[in-house]
Amino acid sequence: MIKRYWTYLAACLIALATLPAPSWATGYTQTKYPIVLVHGLFGFDNIGPVDYFYGIASGLRSGGASVYVTSVSAANSTEVRGEQLLLQVKQILAATGASKVNLIGHSHGGPTARYVASVRPDLVASVSSVGGVNKGSKVADVLIGAVPDVTYTLANAVSGFISFLSGSPTLPQNARAAATSLSTAGTLAFNSNHPEGVPTSACGEGAYQVHGVYYFSWSGAQPYTNMLDISDPVLALTAIAFNGAKNDGLVSSCSSHLGRVIRDDYAMNHLDEVNQMVGITNLFETSPVTIFRQQANRLQGLGL
Repeated sequence: MIKRYWTYLAACLIALATLPAPSWATGYTQTKYPIVLVHGLFGFDNIGPVDYFYGIASGLRSGGASVYVTSVSAANSTEVRGEQLLLQVKQILAATGASKVNLIGHSHGGPTARYVASVRPDLVASVSSVGGVNKGSKVADVLIGAVPDVTYTLANAVSGFISFLSGSPTLPQNARAAATSLSTAGTLAFNSNHPEGVPTSACGEGAYQVHGVYYFSWSGAQPYTNMLDISDPVLALTAIAFNGAKNDGLVSSCSSHLGRVIRDDYAMNHLDEVNQMVGITNLFETSPVTIFRQQANRLQGLGL
């Protein structure tokens, strides 16, 4: 009887040891390589107390992750932003002594991160695309055909002001180049030069690993999520451009796919994906901070 008891206890302990660590466990987000966050169009690292990745960097650090938030042009081509990010990646590696980084990019930050992984795969352990514009945005397609030149001038001024407020006033801004990069035609051209992780089917998954770099993606599919969020009506309006296709208000679910698709149907819109505006997201969906923490733990499990 005693022998049977100890056998049962040992089996229980082994089972518990093989379960995934709870999200609050010490070291839950502690990856081998630093995590580098990359913002999207009209994005920034932080403006005063407001982070673009609101509460996400601190949420990752609380579990042991080494996190860096980069700042590239608020509006410019993917290639220009990619070169800016590459420089910062090299600086992070020099400062930390790490050999690689885990890149996580939101929106235009997805292709920006992909550019770095494509031209310098030796410096990148993984790329995670969050609401990434990997096969273009119908919103960008509409704007390119309808927006007058003066609007691009205004957009350049706005993006320049954003960069100024976030402490990067010298970054070049080119809203027209940004719109082109985010269009269906623009991403098609970009993907022909940097195809790593991009699905070859219309709405499938891409290669999970290319040249030693792991690729992941996730996105939302509910443009309107919280009546207290002043940005939700705008995203509900832009969602019309997708003609009923599943989208987060700015990017279709299929376009967001890259590598291993974690999910493409979170009850989130494009800004909710990074916990904006200032944490006002869907009360009935998993916290965006938790999703980022889960991804860090997933990378940890892969030895990244």
